[in-house]
Amino acid sequence: MPNPLDTAARATPDRIARKLRGLSDRAIAWAFVAPTIFLLLAINIFPLIWTIRLSFTNFAANKPNAEVKWVGLRNYERILTDPDIWQTMQATAHFLVWTIVLQVLIGFTLAWLINRKFRGNDLLTTLIVLPMMLSPAVVGNFWTFLYQPQIGLINYAVEFFTGIPASSFSMLGSVTLAPWAIVIVDTWMWTPFVMLICLAGLRSIPDYIYEAAEVDRASPWRQFWTMTVPMVLPFLMLAVLFRGIENFKMFDLVVQLTGGGPGDTTLLSSIELKREAFEKWRTGYSSAYAIILFVTVFGLASIYVKALNKVKER
Repeated sequence: MPNPLDTAARATPDRIARKLRGLSDRAIAWAFVAPTIFLLLAINIFPLIWTIRLSFTNFAANKPNAEVKWVGLRNYERILTDPDIWQTMQATAHFLVWTIVLQVLIGFTLAWLINRKFRGNDLLTTLIVLPMMLSPAVVGNFWTFLYQPQIGLINYAVEFFTGIPASSFSMLGSVTLAPWAIVIVDTWMWTPFVMLICLAGLRSIPDYIYEAAEVDRASPWRQFWTMTVPMVLPFLMLAVLFRGIENFKMFDLVVQLTGGGPGDTTLLSSIELKREAFEKWRTGYSSAYAIILFVTVFGLASIYVKALNKVKER
């Protein structure tokens, strides 16, 4: 059977073949990579530049024929001085901080327990990972039924343990409880992701380190704090980075559960951005809002990555 590469080489015209023979390895590499780079620039860079341009105008997408005026930094000034925007930032920060704290604590604990190797280990790992395999829309609908005051299992569980009547409160309808309701759901769904990353970190620690520590008569508690935690810390920080970026732009799960309510209690920045862009049709204003969120995430992530690199260099 003839070699396909030889067949392709013989079929190449002599003029093109001579030009290809004169190319360096770097030039050939760029020839293959260039289409992908161009596609990425078209998909990512051009929309970003276009959004930056729109953020300095009063453009409205539902009025394409209207006169577009250059307003300068007015959109940015209005956003940064709007108390409602700062309220959505506060709601986003509450959701972000508590989901990361709970997911890291529970995820690391589960990873530590599973890493100890016991009977049924694989089955338990599979069951724990199941929530992250579901779509946020399915999870949102599922938990909406669980939170129902009349038929939801959550209210009946609270009544069983505390004696509070199940129909006397609503997790999704309460201003106090609604922020915690979405935190619980996101923690349930994405703790397995953090657990898998921590489990990879735990299983990357060589056994001989613990054997040497046992020879030196180090207690299990000392081994945990001086060996396990420092060596798993880069993995933990990586999990925090991934979940922080994802939860900062959380949208679909919260929309399914509360829609931003009651009132504006669970109105996250991503939901407010969608309302400004596609309900109020303030395209220039929403573009400025999107740029502010992008700069915030990019800046915090850059600082965090530098800290992560310093931890990895230790």
